[in-house]
Amino acid sequence: MVVDVFLSYAAADKAAAMAVLAGLEGNGVRCWIAPRDIPAGSEYGEQIVAAIKACRIVVVIFSANANASPHVRREVERAVSAQRIIVPFRIENTAPTGAMEYALSNTHWLDALSTPLEPHIATLVTTAQKMLGSDTTREAAVRAAPALAGKPSIVVLPFNNMSGDPEQEYFSDGITEDIITDLSKVSGLFVIARNTAFTYKAKSVKVQEVSRELGVTFVLEGSVRKAGARVRVTAQLINGKDEGHIWADRYDRDLTDIFAIQDEITHAIVEQLKVKLLPQEQKSIAQNPTDNIEAYTYYLRGLQFLHRHSKSYYQLARRMFNKAVELDSKYARAYAGIANCDSFLCLHYHADIAIDSILATSARALALDADLAEAHASRGLALYLAQRSEEAIAEFEHAIRLDRNSYEAHYFYGIACFAKNRMDRAAGLFERAAELKADDHQALAMLRMVYHSLGREAEAAAVARKAVECAEHDLTLHPDNPRPAYLGAGCLTALGEQDRAREWLSRALAIDPDDILTQYNVACVRSMLGDFESAFDLLEHLLPHANQETKAWVKVDSDLVPLRSLPRYQKLLEMIQ
Repeated sequence: MVVDVFLSYAAADKAAAMAVLAGLEGNGVRCWIAPRDIPAGSEYGEQIVAAIKACRIVVVIFSANANASPHVRREVERAVSAQRIIVPFRIENTAPTGAMEYALSNTHWLDALSTPLEPHIATLVTTAQKMLGSDTTREAAVRAAPALAGKPSIVVLPFNNMSGDPEQEYFSDGITEDIITDLSKVSGLFVIARNTAFTYKAKSVKVQEVSRELGVTFVLEGSVRKAGARVRVTAQLINGKDEGHIWADRYDRDLTDIFAIQDEITHAIVEQLKVKLLPQEQKSIAQNPTDNIEAYTYYLRGLQFLHRHSKSYYQLARRMFNKAVELDSKYARAYAGIANCDSFLCLHYHADIAIDSILATSARALALDADLAEAHASRGLALYLAQRSEEAIAEFEHAIRLDRNSYEAHYFYGIACFAKNRMDRAAGLFERAAELKADDHQALAMLRMVYHSLGREAEAAAVARKAVECAEHDLTLHPDNPRPAYLGAGCLTALGEQDRAREWLSRALAIDPDDILTQYNVACVRSMLGDFESAFDLLEHLLPHANQETKAWVKVDSDLVPLRSLPRYQKLLEMIQ
């Protein structure tokens, strides 16, 4: 993990700790806090130690409770031992005693003895940012766009589909995503990412619990009813601290007014939260992605399929995006969607798609909208596939500057860094991707490999457990997809569950035995299992047909380390020259 701040606090001071967490993370400072960041089933103490080692600063919410807490004391002592910067944030007029006095005697104290806490948190944010400086391992988004202290924070929960037709789910989801996208363009707001917000989809939740879990003040919820050429959208803005209703409205309009409705909701939130909307932000929000509602509905269907991440759904998504551009030849987001589908099919399933075609499609999206984050991410992935690595990195960095919540930009930037053996950078990118999409087995499985390469075995085991859980869930949803089976098998092997790993390998090969990427990952796991000859047999069979990206991985993939001292490995090196 790459962490800026480790937050230490006594249980009785949780409310203050969560307020500090929201202030720091709302300004781009990467935080670690228990129990939020401890993976299910992992060893608590082991995770604490790993997080303190990974951080730059330890912020201690200091009070009489913290002074007496053995847990806080051990965390402070561990921070001293690891030579980490310690910043006590004193919320009560109390002095440290005993071991705490010794540990904290030469630290940078910040007093927050008066209410409200917000001004003191703003001072802490400024102090932390100065201490962190321009560390190259931090997120590009943090370096590029530090936010103002104390800005309002909001989560947009998935709008309920009230149409009585499950097939209309894509439409309510699409409206939710568009509102999140528009609000994210407002620099005066901190908006929870789409993938995090959608973890609450189809769940009965309490607003106060959501507010507390995510560390945000405001919650937007709503519903959509689409019937023929008419649509009804309801929305309400709630203060998550006391569940007080701040604003609510209902829109009964023609379907062609859907963009106007989204615009009105965004402006209502901005107005209610007293946020200043900059001229460029106003212009960006008012810009409709298309004037063709039918093209928009096809795009939303494509987006729904794209988020399911399997070969058949990528193919379905591409058809939907293609139909959208047939209806509107200037629909930038749809072109970016086509480029993504083609790139994913090439990267994950070795589909026979010309890279020049993907480059042209992504270039078309950028020509239509140069400020579209997903278009820059799509372009970056296409350039990576074309082995134009430095250009790809520039596009990924640009995408993250435009949208720090872009899962695709972080995940595929991580892939590019992994292939170039830039493991420290890859770790931070995959960590962010995993944060943005908590149920994604891919980012977690990649993170396990990166941690293993870096010798961070405790962290590798923790993310492997979580990856297996997510992969198992994905296999249930998409039994035709071999990817969760072979990535999950690698994680099971790392956890010592060899028999189960072999079962998952057999399942992956049964699903798609001719897929080169499946064969490559099966070979990697067999290497981990000690089945060296079968691993070599499979690699020698597939490498003559593999693309350059797969060949490049042979040199950096830590799962193949057991093969590198064996005589047959030289033959592999000759095959990938």
